[in-house]
Amino acid sequence: MFAYIAVHLLNHALGIFSLALAQSGLSYEMAFWHTLPATILLYGSAAIHFSLALWTLYSRREWKLPPIEILRLAAGFSFPMLLIGHAVETRLGTTLFAIEPSYASVIRTLLRAGTQGKQLVLLAPGWLHGCLGLWITMRKFDAMQRIKHGLVALMVAVPLLAAVGFFRMADDVRAMGLQPAVPNAGIERGTLTDWKDDLTMAYLGLVLAAFALGQLHALVQRRSA
Repeated sequence: MFAYIAVHLLNHALGIFSLALAQSGLSYEMAFWHTLPATILLYGSAAIHFSLALWTLYSRREWKLPPIEILRLAAGFSFPMLLIGHAVETRLGTTLFAIEPSYASVIRTLLRAGTQGKQLVLLAPGWLHGCLGLWITMRKFDAMQRIKHGLVALMVAVPLLAAVGFFRMADDVRAMGLQPAVPNAGIERGTLTDWKDDLTMAYLGLVLAAFALGQLHALVQRRSA
């Protein structure tokens, strides 16, 4: 999942040079992630990651955590919001309506809705979660401590370059004009939005249920002790 986010952000950064270059990179990226092994790897790792996160919510009894851990957990639990949107937009959109994702169409839709930059906002928590997770795991090594400042610079630079590339592409799309929506686009978009909303509510329900059941289990244990 971290590799997916990193490649996606770097692909956004290609927009600094041109919309066409970024679209070419996106085509190669989607071709890779739509292969069966990559699909299993991406969604399988997401399922395992989510299962472990639910178990953490259920089993953890002490929530007085260092700030870096709180930030990592908050970023981690917000990342599936991106993955849900990605799965609906790219997989269901392609399967149900033969919608081929492109930077121009996505940015045009965001500009019409006034929500440009939305994808960057969704990508940022996953990037932060991955960076902090790697740092917490590897900070005990002297080599990592020596390059700590360089890693911080990299953590900031990648999403910053992606943002610059994204808004550079948005300028190109504005220059091309916000073309009228195609027939049935509203119906297709509404269907995909409904799927995304339902899956998001299911995700949030599972998160809240895992936390509530864990706290209830802890309460029962304390009373029976």
